[in-house]
Amino acid sequence: MRTFEHIISDKLGIHARPAGRLVKEAAKYSCSVRIAKGDKSADGKKLFALMGLGARHGDSITVTCDGSDEIAASTALEDFVKEHL
Repeated sequence: MRTFEHIISDKLGIHARPAGRLVKEAAKYSCSVRIAKGDKSADGKKLFALMGLGARHGDSITVTCDGSDEIAASTALEDFVKEHL
């Protein structure tokens, strides 16, 4: 299991466009991807679940990848959120 944290820097938070792109990126990997904000957690491969977190500018999210390709997924997703969120 690989985990990393990220502070949302996008002024609009996790809104539809970057959330959709994040889901597409997560779907490339067979491992499970969970994204958590506080006590809420969502499947990183489901758009509505991710949007339901309500992550806003300045919020901290934790991304957890667990499975056979968790290292590749974690690395790619960390790069993605740093660039887009």
